Amino acid sequence: MVFLRGAYDAANVVVPVSSDFYHNSRPSLGIAKPDAGNPNSALSLGADWGLHPVLRDSIYPLWAKREIAFVPFAGTSDDLTRSHFETQDTIELGQSTGGSRDYRSGFMNRLATELARAKPISFPDQLPLIFRGKSQISEYRAQQRGQAGRRRFGQARLIKNMYAQSDLASSVSEGFRIRDDVYRSISEEMTAANRGAVSPRGFELSARRIGRLMREQFNLGFVDVGGWDTHVNQGGATGYLADRLGELGRALGRFSERNRTAGMADNVVVVISEFGRTFRENGTTAPIMATAASLGDGRRNQWRSHPRRTGQDRPGQSFFKNRDYPVLTDYRAMFAGLFQRMFGLEQPSVQRIFAGVHPAELGLV
Repeated sequence: MVFLRGAYDAANVVVPVSSDFYHNSRPSLGIAKPDAGNPNSALSLGADWGLHPVLRDSIYPLWAKREIAFVPFAGTSDDLTRSHFETQDTIELGQSTGGSRDYRSGFMNRLATELARAKPISFPDQLPLIFRGKSQISEYRAQQRGQAGRRRFGQARLIKNMYAQSDLASSVSEGFRIRDDVYRSISEEMTAANRGAVSPRGFELSARRIGRLMREQFNLGFVDVGGWDTHVNQGGATGYLADRLGELGRALGRFSERNRTAGMADNVVVVISEFGRTFRENGTTAPIMATAASLGDGRRNQWRSHPRRTGQDRPGQSFFKNRDYPVLTDYRAMFAGLFQRMFGLEQPSVQRIFAGVHPAELGLV
């Protein structure tokens, strides 16, 4: 399982290309409808949906091979806080928000307990909530620290030195000071939402090592990837989000290819985020938090698409609070159905993992 911490903008990854309301709501951020003559247009997933163009060489080939599916409108049906931290906890616990919750019991640890030959491994710096519990979990740290901050400081110093003896010296210094204040504010919020997760670039660099470990020693794993809390200047077909998606796509593509060449193409990778972004862009050319996202699921030879219509062209009639995708598939129900089919779990085992949840049969494997 790959957890995208920070709430990625699902509507610009799996794009509702047939919705005029989408394009009207995102004049700066929207991804153009599929067009063979436009390399920045969406990649067709059918009449209603498209894929972000930066995923052309990584994720899109998996679609052609029927090795990937998308589940739009999936999310937490009982957690509407829009808090990164609370919703991440809710997902990792896999427990209802209606009563007291056991923070010593994450749902992937409960899954490991139910599986007779589970060999789980955790890749974050610290054991995540999702793997806390009775079963013993191996740990391997995949974190890769970037150098962007040091490069940015060095570039600013060079530019200020260039203008040091000119009339513009004070203006240049003040400009950098304001930029640094804004960057620091945004970075602190994004860092908090990331919870120490590896960057998309770090995940890309670590994908082969993770794939090797999963092939040779383990059969149940969790990694979290940060950098998805895009409040300002997110970009559309190009820009910040596109760069992060490119890194994520290449990592998943490499992992898939390594599994295929090793005869392990039946492995499943689920990509999830705590929630998405609101449908409309705001004044800072980025959408704010929403309540639903899309789940990506990779597997072999069986393919299903679930683009349930929600009337995107009729604002106010189908959006949650007139701003967000509605949650049509609870994430626990999706995982319960997936676990049932993958591992042949009986209903009592499913209930011990997700108490009170009816498994959703989406035909993903």
